[in-house]
Amino acid sequence: MQAAWYTKNGPAKDTLIVGEIATPTPGPGQVRVKLKTSGVNPSDVKSRISRPLNAPFIIPHSDGAGIIDEVGEGVNKNRKGERVWIWNAQWARPHGTACEFIVLDQSQACPLPESTTFAEGACLGIPALTALQALNLCGNLKGKTVLITGAASSVGHYAAQMCILAGAKVIGTVGNAEKAQHAKNIGVSDCIFYKTESVPDRVKALTNGAGVNAIIDMDFSTSSQWLSQGVLAPHGVFTCYGSNNPGDVTVSFRPLLFQSISFKFFLVYDLTAEDRRITLAQMHQMLVNGSLKHTVAKAYGLKDIAQAHLAVEEGRFMGNVVLEL
Repeated sequence: MQAAWYTKNGPAKDTLIVGEIATPTPGPGQVRVKLKTSGVNPSDVKSRISRPLNAPFIIPHSDGAGIIDEVGEGVNKNRKGERVWIWNAQWARPHGTACEFIVLDQSQACPLPESTTFAEGACLGIPALTALQALNLCGNLKGKTVLITGAASSVGHYAAQMCILAGAKVIGTVGNAEKAQHAKNIGVSDCIFYKTESVPDRVKALTNGAGVNAIIDMDFSTSSQWLSQGVLAPHGVFTCYGSNNPGDVTVSFRPLLFQSISFKFFLVYDLTAEDRRITLAQMHQMLVNGSLKHTVAKAYGLKDIAQAHLAVEEGRFMGNVVLEL
């Protein structure tokens, strides 16, 4: 089969190789998926640049979508021919979705409704599930106000939609007018231009000084500094899935204590079995209902994987980048 891989860390054009490798065969409890698409996420780029290899070569990407073409022992044969989307394909193993075929546990291949394209299916494993887990950790949001940092980002765009579906009002931070319009198109009430505006001041103005009830955040190193400025209401929840500075971050303790602030951190690859069960069931229902708007920004061919990685690395597009296989 055709696949892309790398054997060392470094720049995309210097490390990514496209060629022929053996086609895998499913074992007990596994399915083989003939992939149609592979999602390219920022975490895939970061892994290729600097994460130490855990095998002689890595086929990148955790997300993808396609059709089950073979099943292993113990798997219902009726699953052959099923349209599926994939999660955690390259988590803690070397074989991801940047290839024609992938073998993985049957639980990692989820039904993909006919109304959802394969390109859209390649956006679900990391961006949409991250957004959904963040939503769940915030608790009941009906009638509440949520601040989403990066509301036009892949995760933020899904998170905003999900919060609105849950009955919340959403305020989002964005980098420019185009991103603000992208966020407002799916119902974000107000956008804050974080590069030129004080986010805490704008939040307090928009909430009559009360602050928001929850924050869904992509950059703890920056956003945590707003907490001492009243951006989060008493008993608010700060849910975080990333930080531009992954090192030590200092926060002011007294406002957190006296406002009874809760922190929730999570890694979408490492959800508990129960959280995974809940989010997958919720995601399936959203797909069946057609509740989500997906943004596939650009599709590349497998031979152009280095260009796809560079596009994600440089943030060229608003939305998800995928490979068509």
